[in-house]
Amino acid sequence: MTMPFGPSFIALQVRDLATSAQYYKDVFGFTAEDRNPPGAVVFATRPIALALREPLRPLPESGPLGTGMVLWVACDDADAFHDLIVERGGKVLSPLNDGPFGRFFVASDPDGYALTFHTAQS
Repeated sequence: MTMPFGPSFIALQVRDLATSAQYYKDVFGFTAEDRNPPGAVVFATRPIALALREPLRPLPESGPLGTGMVLWVACDDADAFHDLIVERGGKVLSPLNDGPFGRFFVASDPDGYALTFHTAQS
């Protein structure tokens, strides 16, 4: 019997690729790969690649995207990263807290995707 291994690539469909890509770079601090496929921006994340892409099907014109999806992103220091996102004008949805994967907070992107940033466990 064949079984799935687990996530190997994550792509979020966004309403405005240029605006979202700039936000992910300027506010969240992600670095885009040098080469990207048409209609997408792939970020240099590890161990799983994260990308933003133009929609494959029509998206709702308003309201948050990704409702019900929880995307956890590891960082070196959630407290310091929280402060940096606030300083850069980012939108924080939940304050710093302690959780199952260590210190974390939730921030939002221009399309309303909620990303949970947490201090990486060694």
